[in-house]
Amino acid sequence: MTSKTELLEIIRNGENSGIEFKRDVVANHDLAKELVAFSNLRGGIVLLGVEDDGSVSGITRQNLEEWVMTTCRDKIRPGIIPFFEVVRNVEGGRDVALVRVTPGLDVHSLWHNNRNFYYVRVGTQSREPSPEELSRLFQQRGFYRAELRPVSGAAPADLDRRRLRDYFGRIRQQEVPDDADEDGWATLLFNTELMTEEGVTVAAILLFGRTPNRFLAHAGIDAAAFPGTEKDYAAKERSALRGPMTPLFDASGEVVENGVVEQALEFIRRNTPVTATLEEGRRVEKFVYPAEALREAIVNALIHRDYLLSSTDIELSVYADRLEIISPGRLPNGITADRMRTGCRASRNQLLKDVMRDYSYLEHMGMGIPRKIIRGMQTHNNTTPELVEDGEQFILRLFG
Repeated sequence: MTSKTELLEIIRNGENSGIEFKRDVVANHDLAKELVAFSNLRGGIVLLGVEDDGSVSGITRQNLEEWVMTTCRDKIRPGIIPFFEVVRNVEGGRDVALVRVTPGLDVHSLWHNNRNFYYVRVGTQSREPSPEELSRLFQQRGFYRAELRPVSGAAPADLDRRRLRDYFGRIRQQEVPDDADEDGWATLLFNTELMTEEGVTVAAILLFGRTPNRFLAHAGIDAAAFPGTEKDYAAKERSALRGPMTPLFDASGEVVENGVVEQALEFIRRNTPVTATLEEGRRVEKFVYPAEALREAIVNALIHRDYLLSSTDIELSVYADRLEIISPGRLPNGITADRMRTGCRASRNQLLKDVMRDYSYLEHMGMGIPRKIIRGMQTHNNTTPELVEDGEQFILRLFG
């Protein structure tokens, strides 16, 4: 329960991303709008009986709790059950009601005038999201997968048939249509979610596209190596790593064309020192970062980034003392950095994850971060990687 002292402190601090002041004579759809916006962000509290300037006017509505609960059932889709309490004698004998909602598992909307209206909280305002913001909200709640969206203008001919043949035939060990059998290929791609009735999907272009950046400008990795510990215009090397995620193998299983993962690994090797020691008369080279940790980090960035954020690429930065990989987008589906450290599994782009796992890029138990990255770095040089969610991006730091 909220004490009078705690409530007065909340009121003194004013409205913010999680606090809204309202008179208790507010219309039911206005209350529902604020609760929807809070639920679609990180939760929040509506104080009924408090003016916009923070003065306490008190509650006067009869059967207020019943009215609030009815509002949350009838005016919000899907309905929510808020936490309701009244703090008595807050100021001048006047009472204040608190209506608290938690972050929703669903995307909620206001049902008004026979229409659904979506809202998100932005600072002290509750506003309708842009189409892109709404798509990302549904994606965060697990209702929408950007990887399965058809790519405008892309066709099966824009996929590398050699890579597809290698994937389905050698890796998945299944029958592969003849090159001339376009209907057979269309059926195979459709049944594996690499194609929809509208065209090939984002996942297909990212994994097997001939030139992914022709259709998805943000596909790939922007890499830079700096001589010191900060970003510098005088970089040792800058490179735009482009192409499909998957490599191309020959009949013996040797890589003949790199994918983006191999390009990134080669960039790091070119820009990090190697130490050599003699062990039992043999020269043994030791890289700054273990290969398994690097590969896991790069693959995770590629498969878990938010592909609805089309204005920014994955960043790979090599510094004198560390390596950073910055992946666009918040962590998906309730995942936190702490939960990642313990091996909690959730995927924004499940198809990308499944295919890259087929290529043995990922641990089948989903323990790549705690085993390969965290334990791998501790074993290699006794350092602990940093996992940081910073606004609309996720940062992984490895220390050399």
